Amino acid sequence: MIVYPREWSRRQNSAFASIAAAAGGGRRLAFIGLSLRGFPETRARTAEALARAKRQPKGRAGRALKAALIAAQYNWSRRFFARHPGHVAMCWNGLTGSRRAYMQGAADAGARRLFVELAPLPGRITLDPAGVNAESSVPQDRAFYDDWAAGEPSRSGEGWRAAGAGLTARASRRGDVAQAGGGGLAGGGGLGEAPFLFVPLQVPDDSQMRLFAGWAGSLDGFLAALGEAARALPQGWQLRVKEHPSARVSLAPQIAAAVMASGGRIVTDNATDSFAQLAASRGVVTINSSMGLQAFFHDKPVIATGRAFWAQPGLVTVAGSAEALCAALAGAGTLAFDAAFRARFMNWLDRDYYARVTKTAGGDWLVDPAAVRAVLARPAAG
Repeated sequence: MIVYPREWSRRQNSAFASIAAAAGGGRRLAFIGLSLRGFPETRARTAEALARAKRQPKGRAGRALKAALIAAQYNWSRRFFARHPGHVAMCWNGLTGSRRAYMQGAADAGARRLFVELAPLPGRITLDPAGVNAESSVPQDRAFYDDWAAGEPSRSGEGWRAAGAGLTARASRRGDVAQAGGGGLAGGGGLGEAPFLFVPLQVPDDSQMRLFAGWAGSLDGFLAALGEAARALPQGWQLRVKEHPSARVSLAPQIAAAVMASGGRIVTDNATDSFAQLAASRGVVTINSSMGLQAFFHDKPVIATGRAFWAQPGLVTVAGSAEALCAALAGAGTLAFDAAFRARFMNWLDRDYYARVTKTAGGDWLVDPAAVRAVLARPAAG
């Protein structure tokens, strides 16, 4: 039986119900239960989950209350799954706060888990027994993909490109950040006047930033590093930066500081559609945005500074330090990637990793039952 906490989103709950049905049954929790009786690991698990919480409590009292809640949720989850060893714990994302405590309690009880998340490919969803994003079970060894493709030419072919046919720019929630069209570059000019690398910024407080930003530490740190590194670009090249259309707070002051530090080598363009900028660029620079992976469909080289399941040498240029970022930008005109590796990697994602999703007229998500059963048939994550 699949056991999962209720989410606020209808589509998430419908996806959960669909997954549970494919697995043979499920139980939706109205809320994660509470238990005051702790385990030797409770304190450490609580500290980890609290440190990852998206909304950090204010003041000592608030922090103590949040910690007590997370501890009680961990205790309950561990006891529940210890009493039901055949049950599978499922949740959306599961990286932070209470969801982290719930999934860790299940793991410490020896239960199997299933992490669910949006996929960067249209019509797909992530179902992973280990985690999502940089903590997923996606292999980090090129040899895995070479072995997977051996003997089957189509697995090294171009079939994966069809998975990107429905890619469109994310709708904007901000009046100052446009999508689906838009004008030219801020400050005048049009796309293609100068060679540039596109820098799609991310949501500052997203879990991708808080957990997997790498050496830059945050979006602010990334922008500061870009300001310095942009000076290394070849003559005439630019970095073109666009804010995320879902970010609630403008990063205009931080971007302005980066522009100044770069000596004008950075240009802000919040008006042009993100995929239009991607298509016109000579490559992408990102911490770990899904647009880094989506750039593969445009055969663009990518520089990644943070942690991501696709940030593997050969697929992209991994810039693991400020110095490495400078070196990568200095060689902007010669950035490259391994096309054969990308083809095998993307074919594996398309065929074996992501589950297909059908959207009903009412807005519900129906997950491919065969994909659900295939994931649950895999050996339990370690």
